[in-house]
Amino acid sequence: QVQLVESGGGLVQAGGSLRLSCAASGLTFSYARGWFRQAPGKEREFVAAISWNGGSTKYADSVKGRFTISGDSRENTVYLQMNSLKPEDTAVYYCAATFAGGRLPTGVGEYDYWGQGTQVTVSS
Repeated sequence: QVQLVESGGGLVQAGGSLRLSCAASGLTFSYARGWFRQAPGKEREFVAAISWNGGSTKYADSVKGRFTISGDSRENTVYLQMNSLKPEDTAVYYCAATFAGGRLPTGVGEYDYWGQGTQVTVSS
């Protein structure tokens, strides 16, 4: 059974940094991992994705240059380093996984497994 558990959310001032973690269990190789976020009253949106071997990454335009996705294959954990945070980054952040081969899906419907989410709040 696949389980994804996020951690690292919290309250931070604008311009600050946070690092989110997503620990996975039950995943085999070849799973792409992604981060999504959902603000109140808005749809869940893609943030970043990383291939199963860490060789490829993809980012939403809104976070390029500020967020970095990385992975630790030994611990089956994916991280999202978020720098220069803005109030508009406030949302519940979810990690997700899908058997994607070499692709990096960006659609919510393309991911099979989801974590419970962690709240990130950026104050102005």
